[in-house]
Amino acid sequence: MNKQTFSLQPFASTESFPNLKITGNISRNANQLTIYYNLGGDLKEIAIVPPSNAPSRKYELWEDTCFEFFLGIKDSPRYWEFNLSPAGHWNVYRFDGYRQGMQEETAFEKLPFNVQNQADGLAVTLDVDLDKIVSAEQEIEVGITTVIKHKNGEVTYWALTHRGAEADFHLRDSFIIEL
Repeated sequence: MNKQTFSLQPFASTESFPNLKITGNISRNANQLTIYYNLGGDLKEIAIVPPSNAPSRKYELWEDTCFEFFLGIKDSPRYWEFNLSPAGHWNVYRFDGYRQGMQEETAFEKLPFNVQNQADGLAVTLDVDLDKIVSAEQEIEVGITTVIKHKNGEVTYWALTHRGAEADFHLRDSFIIEL
Protein backbone atom coordinates (compact mmCIF):
# COMPACT_ATOMS: atom_id res chain seq x y z
CA MET A 1 0.00 0.00 0.00
CA ASN A 2 1.18 3.50 -0.86
CA LYS A 3 -0.16 6.12 1.59
CA GLN A 4 0.71 9.81 1.51
CA THR A 5 -0.41 12.75 3.63
CA PHE A 6 -1.19 16.16 2.16
CA SER A 7 -1.86 19.76 3.08
CA LEU A 8 -3.58 22.04 0.56
CA GLN A 9 -2.56 25.64 -0.07
CA PRO A 10 -4.91 28.46 -1.13
CA PHE A 11 -4.27 30.17 -4.43
CA ALA A 12 -3.01 33.68 -3.81
CA SER A 13 -6.14 35.80 -3.54
CA THR A 14 -7.08 39.30 -2.43
CA GLU A 15 -8.26 38.04 0.94
CA SER A 16 -6.54 35.49 3.13
CA PHE A 17 -8.30 32.93 5.31
CA PRO A 18 -5.52 31.86 7.69
CA ASN A 19 -7.98 30.20 10.05
CA LEU A 20 -8.73 27.40 7.54
CA LYS A 21 -6.65 24.28 7.06
CA ILE A 22 -7.24 21.45 4.59
CA THR A 23 -5.25 18.30 5.24
CA GLY A 24 -5.66 14.61 4.67
CA ASN A 25 -4.22 11.47 3.22
CA ILE A 26 -4.51 9.35 0.12
CA SER A 27 -3.63 5.71 -0.46
CA ARG A 28 -3.87 3.06 -3.13
CA ASN A 29 -4.02 -0.58 -2.16
CA ALA A 30 -4.08 -2.75 -5.30
CA ASN A 31 -6.65 -0.69 -7.22
CA GLN A 32 -8.63 0.60 -4.25
CA LEU A 33 -8.13 4.35 -3.81
CA THR A 34 -8.90 5.92 -0.43
CA ILE A 35 -8.82 9.67 0.10
CA TYR A 36 -9.53 11.48 3.34
CA TYR A 37 -9.96 15.27 3.61
CA ASN A 38 -10.13 17.24 6.85
CA LEU A 39 -11.38 20.82 6.62
CA GLY A 40 -10.45 22.39 9.93
CA GLY A 41 -10.74 25.78 11.51
CA ASP A 42 -13.47 28.34 11.93
CA LEU A 43 -16.13 27.18 9.48
CA LYS A 44 -18.87 29.66 10.42
CA GLU A 45 -18.04 31.84 7.38
CA ILE A 46 -17.94 28.88 4.96
CA ALA A 47 -21.00 28.11 2.81
CA ILE A 48 -21.57 24.39 3.24
CA VAL A 49 -24.59 22.80 1.56
CA PRO A 50 -26.44 20.71 4.19
CA PRO A 51 -26.51 16.91 3.82
CA SER A 52 -29.04 15.57 1.33
CA ASN A 53 -31.42 12.71 2.10
CA ALA A 54 -30.97 11.55 -1.50
CA PRO A 55 -27.36 12.14 -2.63
CA SER A 56 -26.98 11.86 -6.39
CA ARG A 57 -24.85 12.74 -9.40
CA LYS A 58 -25.02 16.50 -9.90
CA TYR A 59 -23.41 19.00 -12.25
CA GLU A 60 -21.28 22.04 -11.45
CA LEU A 61 -20.61 21.10 -7.84
CA TRP A 62 -17.47 23.27 -8.02
CA GLU A 63 -19.69 26.36 -7.83
CA ASP A 64 -20.05 25.68 -4.09
CA THR A 65 -17.76 24.21 -1.45
CA CYS A 66 -16.52 21.00 -3.05
CA PHE A 67 -13.75 18.49 -2.40
CA GLU A 68 -12.08 17.38 -5.62
CA PHE A 69 -9.26 15.34 -6.99
CA PHE A 70 -7.84 14.83 -10.46
CA LEU A 71 -6.47 11.46 -11.47
CA GLY A 72 -4.36 10.83 -14.55
CA ILE A 73 -2.59 7.81 -15.98
CA LYS A 74 1.17 8.38 -15.98
CA ASP A 75 2.46 9.25 -19.48
CA SER A 76 -1.08 9.65 -20.87
CA PRO A 77 -3.01 12.89 -21.49
CA ARG A 78 -6.29 11.30 -20.29
CA TYR A 79 -7.51 12.20 -16.80
CA TRP A 80 -10.58 12.23 -14.56
CA GLU A 81 -12.07 14.86 -12.26
CA PHE A 82 -13.89 13.65 -9.14
CA ASN A 83 -16.22 16.11 -7.32
CA LEU A 84 -17.54 15.44 -3.80
CA SER A 85 -20.05 17.83 -2.22
CA PRO A 86 -20.46 18.01 1.57
CA ALA A 87 -24.18 17.46 0.81
CA GLY A 88 -23.32 13.97 -0.48
CA HIS A 89 -23.73 14.81 -4.18
CA TRP A 90 -20.97 13.78 -6.56
CA ASN A 91 -19.78 13.56 -10.15
CA VAL A 92 -16.88 12.18 -12.18
CA TYR A 93 -15.76 13.61 -15.53
CA ARG A 94 -13.33 12.14 -18.06
CA PHE A 95 -11.06 14.31 -20.21
CA ASP A 96 -9.08 13.27 -23.30
CA GLY A 97 -6.47 15.98 -22.66
CA TYR A 98 -6.09 19.34 -20.95
CA ARG A 99 -9.70 20.58 -20.61
CA GLN A 100 -10.62 18.69 -23.81
CA GLY A 101 -13.31 16.10 -24.49
CA MET A 102 -15.05 16.52 -21.13
CA GLN A 103 -17.64 13.79 -20.63
CA GLU A 104 -19.45 12.45 -17.62
CA GLU A 105 -17.69 9.19 -16.66
CA THR A 106 -20.45 6.59 -16.92
CA ALA A 107 -18.30 3.79 -15.46
CA PHE A 108 -19.47 5.03 -12.04
CA GLU A 109 -23.17 4.72 -11.28
CA LYS A 110 -22.66 5.90 -7.72
CA LEU A 111 -19.79 7.22 -5.68
CA PRO A 112 -20.53 6.57 -2.03
CA PHE A 113 -18.47 8.63 0.38
CA ASN A 114 -18.78 9.67 3.98
CA VAL A 115 -19.12 13.23 5.29
CA GLN A 116 -18.79 13.84 9.02
CA ASN A 117 -19.37 17.11 10.83
CA GLN A 118 -16.87 17.30 13.66
CA ALA A 119 -16.49 19.73 16.54
CA ASP A 120 -13.53 21.40 14.85
CA GLY A 121 -14.31 20.88 11.18
CA LEU A 122 -15.56 18.61 8.46
CA ALA A 123 -14.19 15.25 7.32
CA VAL A 124 -14.79 13.61 3.94
CA THR A 125 -13.71 10.03 3.14
CA LEU A 126 -14.01 8.25 -0.21
CA ASP A 127 -13.11 4.64 -0.94
CA VAL A 128 -13.34 3.89 -4.66
CA ASP A 129 -12.42 0.91 -6.83
CA LEU A 130 -10.49 2.21 -9.83
CA ASP A 131 -10.84 -1.02 -11.85
CA LYS A 132 -13.56 0.62 -13.93
CA ILE A 133 -11.16 3.23 -15.34
CA VAL A 134 -7.53 2.08 -14.84
CA SER A 135 -5.76 -1.20 -14.26
CA ALA A 136 -3.95 -1.92 -10.99
CA GLU A 137 -0.64 -2.05 -12.90
CA GLN A 138 -0.96 1.48 -14.26
CA GLU A 139 0.78 4.24 -12.32
CA ILE A 140 -1.46 7.16 -11.57
CA GLU A 141 -0.78 10.82 -10.85
CA VAL A 142 -3.15 12.71 -8.59
CA GLY A 143 -3.89 16.38 -7.96
CA ILE A 144 -5.88 17.03 -4.78
CA THR A 145 -7.98 20.18 -4.65
CA THR A 146 -10.83 21.88 -2.84
CA VAL A 147 -13.11 24.78 -3.67
CA ILE A 148 -14.20 26.78 -0.63
CA LYS A 149 -17.16 29.12 -0.99
CA HIS A 150 -17.57 31.73 1.70
CA LYS A 151 -20.94 33.02 2.85
CA ASN A 152 -20.07 36.40 1.32
CA GLY A 153 -19.90 34.69 -2.10
CA GLU A 154 -16.11 34.76 -2.45
CA VAL A 155 -14.55 31.52 -3.67
CA THR A 156 -11.05 30.32 -2.82
CA TYR A 157 -9.19 27.54 -4.60
CA TRP A 158 -6.99 25.14 -2.65
CA ALA A 159 -4.53 22.61 -4.11
CA LEU A 160 -1.34 20.69 -3.39
CA THR A 161 0.44 23.22 -5.58
CA HIS A 162 -0.55 26.03 -7.94
CA ARG A 163 1.54 25.93 -11.11
CA GLY A 164 -0.28 28.52 -13.21
CA ALA A 165 -0.80 32.28 -13.21
CA GLU A 166 -4.45 31.58 -12.36
CA ALA A 167 -6.04 28.88 -10.21
CA ASP A 168 -6.29 25.93 -12.63
CA PHE A 169 -6.78 22.47 -11.18
CA HIS A 170 -6.52 20.87 -14.64
CA LEU A 171 -2.83 21.65 -15.13
CA ARG A 172 -1.12 18.28 -15.31
CA ASP A 173 2.00 19.72 -13.64
CA SER A 174 -0.04 19.90 -10.44
CA PHE A 175 -0.85 16.16 -10.37
CA ILE A 176 2.12 15.65 -8.05
CA ILE A 177 1.16 12.57 -6.01
CA GLU A 178 2.20 9.32 -7.70
CA LEU A 179 0.49 6.08 -6.67
